Amino acid sequence: MERRKFIQTGSVAIAGTLMSNSLLASGNKAQGGFEIAPDWKNPGTPLKHTWEGLGNIDQMRWMTRKDCLEHLELAYNELNMRHVRAVGIHHDDLFPIDIDPKDCMDVPEEDRIPRNNWQVIDYIFDSLADIGMHPMYTTAFTPSVMATTDQSVFRTKCNVSPPKSYKEWAEYIVATLEHFKYRYGKQRMDQWYYEVWNEPNLTAFYGGDQAEFFKLWKTTYDAIKSVDKDWPIGGPSTARAEWIDDFLKFSKKNDCKPEYIIAHCYNNDSEWAALSPFDGLQEDRTNKSPNFMPGVANGVEKLLEEHNFKGEVHWNEWGRSWFPFDEMRETANEAAFLVKSMAEVHDKATYYAYWCLNDIYNQAGYGAETFHGNYGLLNLQGLKKPSYFAFELLGKMGDTVVPHSGNNIDRVNNAFVSKSKNGFQTCLYSFDNEYEVGGSSQMKPVKVLLPEGASASNINIYEVSKSSNNIIEDWKKEGSPAYLKYGEKEEWRKKNKIVKSTQRINIETTNNQQWLNFGLETPGIAFIDIKKK
Repeated sequence: MERRKFIQTGSVAIAGTLMSNSLLASGNKAQGGFEIAPDWKNPGTPLKHTWEGLGNIDQMRWMTRKDCLEHLELAYNELNMRHVRAVGIHHDDLFPIDIDPKDCMDVPEEDRIPRNNWQVIDYIFDSLADIGMHPMYTTAFTPSVMATTDQSVFRTKCNVSPPKSYKEWAEYIVATLEHFKYRYGKQRMDQWYYEVWNEPNLTAFYGGDQAEFFKLWKTTYDAIKSVDKDWPIGGPSTARAEWIDDFLKFSKKNDCKPEYIIAHCYNNDSEWAALSPFDGLQEDRTNKSPNFMPGVANGVEKLLEEHNFKGEVHWNEWGRSWFPFDEMRETANEAAFLVKSMAEVHDKATYYAYWCLNDIYNQAGYGAETFHGNYGLLNLQGLKKPSYFAFELLGKMGDTVVPHSGNNIDRVNNAFVSKSKNGFQTCLYSFDNEYEVGGSSQMKPVKVLLPEGASASNINIYEVSKSSNNIIEDWKKEGSPAYLKYGEKEEWRKKNKIVKSTQRINIETTNNQQWLNFGLETPGIAFIDIKKK
């Protein structure tokens, strides 16, 4: 969720299996092509698809829309998304505390007593259950009738002030969860996640200081646990992964320890503050480096080890940029950044929830154009951007990480390698830190060592580049129409499915080893899928 300058100023080191220490310092583009040599016979290490499972929608309100629910169902089927997070469950627009319409004829509005009303929220949660998804119950923000002040954020006027009565807040949380428990049952709700607030360390997002948030945490934690002690509660949900040390000290002292830690990180967070736990090269603490997120993920991992924290870790907002408008987000270079990041940090957390699933969003204004540099993996019409295909291809990775060596590789030109009982997978990525939107691409020769038994007949290659699996470039060739005509959406969707590369499979044998040779269009990614015969 973008959150700082326009409102109020206010991952992951490379795994040792990927490259030598001399390469860790490199952030420059590899010159020419590069070579990847996986150690296919190595037993490897377990690979959990931590980029799957949890996803984001901007605000809860959007899940009353048919198209948003369709996008969620698509992500459920294609990206293995099983939990969805959205703020604003207590926003006035969902009428969680509202007046009774039957009093409208004989009781003046100022005298009508508000009552709890979960009908709209029930509709949303029912819709998620119909898809097969579970919500993350995120308590932000405050219903206006309970708020201390009218301080709000976003164009949607989400109240961010603390509750004026913590007793009433706790009673409301308990009543809400008791209602859900009545409707959905304990067995289903045991599979939900529970989160207290969103980015309380940003003054635009929370009207209190750290001490006030800790009071809110303790109150909300106790309220949730009073309904069911088994439900997992997480925090502090801070931007840049701040406050975690203080948060864990407070929660231990006050008997409200979280079951899981939540943090957010965007690569350009470092432009605004460098307060994050960080374990990496000093030059990676600037927004000019593509490696800020790995340093933060490593720093958090180290901090949690110091606290002997054994619970889950959720990076439930992350991305290259938190800017609400960033055209780079809709290029193949973004796809390369996503694969690079997950190759580096996949083993540092339980979930990485990219921000966010779609462009249905109006924190800084509602986008008019078909593609307008917004956050989503999907645009308003549900068209899949290169970033969506990056996650779709990552979903094809196996369950075991395979170590590899290589020539002319570095932190931005490399590969993520895995295997499974059904075959072998190599996802190559080439991220260009100097790339400018609209710039030309280049073709790099790439060689990949093949496992025994591989042949042209059991190899498939998928590319995401400027010229392959890139709906934005197709849209630009059609004149970049701001609005699609009625009926055109389905035509665009038909050609918006990932297709295999048309490059000829070229295999050469050198010293009794087979190598796959092909051209990698950069910036971009290429996924090599080798099926076992």
